[in-house]
Amino acid sequence: MLMPHPAVLRRLLAEYEAAAVNEPADATGRPGPRTRDLEYTLCVSTGTRDVRRALETARRHLADASAPAPEPVPGGAHAGVAD
Repeated sequence: MLMPHPAVLRRLLAEYEAAAVNEPADATGRPGPRTRDLEYTLCVSTGTRDVRRALETARRHLADASAPAPEPVPGGAHAGVAD
């Protein structure tokens, strides 16, 4: 599955967290429209259907993206292959 660039996920998470705290709920007690839009966008971006899973997936993807890349193995995939 395609995942958005880490910078996009970081921005979505920051916007969602700010909206969830600062935007008042609607008349029925549901999150406001901006928060709902961001929930939907996070779900689509992470291939999930629940905002909690979307948040977990986005945070896990960001943690993986910030981890250092593994060192190449000497004599790895192209060892012994002439150019």
